Amino acid sequence: MKTWTLRLTWLSMILGAVRFAASEAVAQTDPRKPAAIEAQDVPVVPPEMLERLAQYQNVRGAAFRGWAPDGTGILINTRFGNSSQLHRVYTPGGRREQITFSEEPVTGRFLPQSASGSILLLKDRGGNENDQIYLFDRQQYTTALLTDGTSRNRLGAMDPNGNRFLFSSNRRNGRDGDLYLCDLGQPNGTKLLMQVENQTWHAHDWSPDGKQVLISRYVSINETYPAVLDIDSGARTDLPVPPDLASDEKAAFGTMAFSADGKSIFLTSDAGNEFRRLAKLDRSTHSYQWLTTDLEWDVNELAVNRVTSELALTVNEDGATRLFLLAQGNLTRRELQVPLGVISGVDFSADGKRIGFTLARPDAPPDAYSILLETGELTRWTFSEVGGLDPESFVTPTRIRYRTFDGRMIPAYYFQPRLKPEQTRTGQGGTEPRFPVYISIHGGPEAQYQPFFSPNIQYYLNELGIAVICPNVRGSSGYGKTYLKLDNAEKREDSVKDIGALLDWIEQQPELDASRIAVAGGSYGGYMTLASLTHFGDRIKAGIDVVGIANFVTFLEKTAGYRVDLRRAEYGDERLPEMKAFFERISPLNHADKIRSALLVVHGRNDPRVPFYEAEQIASKVRANDRTVWTVYADNEGHGFAKKDNADYVRAVEALFLKANLIP
Repeated sequence: MKTWTLRLTWLSMILGAVRFAASEAVAQTDPRKPAAIEAQDVPVVPPEMLERLAQYQNVRGAAFRGWAPDGTGILINTRFGNSSQLHRVYTPGGRREQITFSEEPVTGRFLPQSASGSILLLKDRGGNENDQIYLFDRQQYTTALLTDGTSRNRLGAMDPNGNRFLFSSNRRNGRDGDLYLCDLGQPNGTKLLMQVENQTWHAHDWSPDGKQVLISRYVSINETYPAVLDIDSGARTDLPVPPDLASDEKAAFGTMAFSADGKSIFLTSDAGNEFRRLAKLDRSTHSYQWLTTDLEWDVNELAVNRVTSELALTVNEDGATRLFLLAQGNLTRRELQVPLGVISGVDFSADGKRIGFTLARPDAPPDAYSILLETGELTRWTFSEVGGLDPESFVTPTRIRYRTFDGRMIPAYYFQPRLKPEQTRTGQGGTEPRFPVYISIHGGPEAQYQPFFSPNIQYYLNELGIAVICPNVRGSSGYGKTYLKLDNAEKREDSVKDIGALLDWIEQQPELDASRIAVAGGSYGGYMTLASLTHFGDRIKAGIDVVGIANFVTFLEKTAGYRVDLRRAEYGDERLPEMKAFFERISPLNHADKIRSALLVVHGRNDPRVPFYEAEQIASKVRANDRTVWTVYADNEGHGFAKKDNADYVRAVEALFLKANLIP
């Protein structure tokens, strides 16, 4: 017995060594794999796939970052190298002048009223999310570090009248986000303005007289506390509670801004309602006036025109954005016409005549746009490249709803590929199409899938002939706070049941092949992917887990200190015995033996949100069960892959993985 055990042990070691050597050989001979990536059990991506993928991977997008203070154009984020950098655009359709040149992604904003167009920059290192704030002086062409170089910093409200801004930082203890004031006009101009304990605050807007700032304390997506902070004294005054709010009810507050005269505050809240409505709070009477009671959707963004006192707001209607303009006096509302898509970054120009924003359409990459308020004329500032692909080939989704286990209707977006001859099979009535299916689950968990352009999805549709479905399972935002809370605490796996109901819906569609389904997701979507594989392993061929949670207990124990209380507010406190027992019961890691599907695990080693340990433990455990597992890990990435060479390789591996498991 001992002899056979010894032989089996040596055989296991030899096979393991061969498997490791093979995976290393694959990694070393694949010309597409960047040096910072470690890949195991991943085959070499065929050259013909790489060649076609390259066009999709070279699709570019642009994000609007604000108007130049002197009116000479806009600031955008776009990529021409390995990471997204800041560029100036002086005229609509004009050249994009690159102004930052870093290996790491950089974003930022113009400094208000800066004659030279100086910019505040934000940049982390290797995806660790410890953003540092820099001042880029466009006149002297110098860059100065304004923060400590190591802590996590979030840029907040900027004084529109001068060189001051607020930011939050965990420099004091690595956990709490204290509020700091930075005055660029003063030597050593950074000072602690508000110290907090086990709280997270954000600065939204500066009052017109420069004396106060609107701030809010974020507890969870369902609970926020707004306040006004006095700059000179540091005193905080909580905003009055809306009369619609019951004494035992929590409310969420979103974007906030002072009116142009400073006498009122505009804010969004779900107090006394399912959705986040827009309200005007009179600062002298403390009375609320609700302004969007007729819109049964969330108001997401708002911006105040300091010149005309008008107010711009965006409304999230089933994932798509509507844009409105309100007159300050009589508050009459008119809709500004924009193409179907998702709008973000709304901002008025310094002269008050235009509004700029990013528009992400389902059939085109995101680009920077503006609207002339007097006429409503829409102007496109950037024309992002689509890799030489035919824009007419891009598929747009349709909105669907399917019934789940408790009778609720789950919203989703469904992309159907154009039929190709090789994707047919013989049925009882002759030859009929059957498309394999890719289910993409968003993260958050309180996020929402919205219909924006994805080159990866377009590749799956047009090159692999795979249908794509993006569900907004219970717990998603955008559909009211009741829906948002349906997956909280002990109801966590009800959202997984919504994926089971989607599998049922797929079986009922004559054009879809229920025997060839893959599920994928990132972050919390990674947990949903792994949970789906443990619950429906016999119905799913493959799963892609990107920076996902495998065990809620280890996730909460190891996530960054500044995040742990926020995550406990959403998921539950693992320090409580009953909650820990629940987490252990639902965590996919503890049910890895039920995973029969092929698995691809992708993770960055610097991830501060979902620690890299989550990837290591689930991949190791599933491999130990002799299941197919591919792993792709990056040394210079965090919670997602921001560098183009890394992202290109991962997208190629994902495409190969789907083809290997879904295409006969």
